[in-house]
Amino acid sequence: MTAEERARQIVNRMFENDPFSQWLGIERLVVKPGHCVLRMAIRREMLNGFAIAHGGITFSLADSALAFASNSQGRHAVSIDTSISHITSLREGDILTATAIEEQLGHRIGHYRVEVRNESGEMAALFRGIVYRKSQEW
Repeated sequence: MTAEERARQIVNRMFENDPFSQWLGIERLVVKPGHCVLRMAIRREMLNGFAIAHGGITFSLADSALAFASNSQGRHAVSIDTSISHITSLREGDILTATAIEEQLGHRIGHYRVEVRNESGEMAALFRGIVYRKSQEW
């Protein structure tokens, strides 16, 4: 099995046991070791009182991309520090793409950047995450 096949197998297993990512309506577009691209649409129940997407929605999409990218390396990884900058507001029907990029991978710690863009390619949010890599293999 290639590293890419193993990464997809790990992410498929994670996604099958992740009802929240399923509720978000996430579609997995690209899965490679240390890299993941996800897509989803903003639905009415994801809006806040201003009729824009709740900040937790973009955070959750980016967090799922972080989880899939970091675990795709073959070891259990959990986030230990995350942050997000919301750059533009999102509305019902907007299609988001989250791209997780591994910036640094060490024995115990990994650093990731997740760019969330709308269907026009405009940056909607920038997320950074640090994960702790457990010794347990997938």
